[in-house]
Amino acid sequence: MHPDLKTDYREDLLAQRADLLAQIAQQRGGVRSRVDVAEEHFAHSEDSPAQLSSDRDLEFALNERETAELDVIAQALARLDAGSFGACTDCGTPIAAERLRATPQAARCMACQEKAEHPSHSLHSSH
Repeated sequence: MHPDLKTDYREDLLAQRADLLAQIAQQRGGVRSRVDVAEEHFAHSEDSPAQLSSDRDLEFALNERETAELDVIAQALARLDAGSFGACTDCGTPIAAERLRATPQAARCMACQEKAEHPSHSLHSSH
């Protein structure tokens, strides 16, 4: 991969990470963890126990999603450092440039991503 492209992808990934971290900080009201914010909210809430449980589940789901997104970006940055960025982690074929431009954190080519998202489809495939 051309060094300029690697720099562009790195900048895109770092910008995505910075945006996500800023979004998380804004939602939490600063650098406090989502757990601390949720604990404070739930300690003073007038909501029913069922509503509190639902709200708490949503808070934890959001935290897991954000953590997963940060992890995917970190893995893409690690692939850049290792020199394997742009190759499908499943089959090793090059990931289409259009896919990488749209989603620089993509780890799989479209065919392997489809298989990962819909494993039952690959059972009926004639490949």
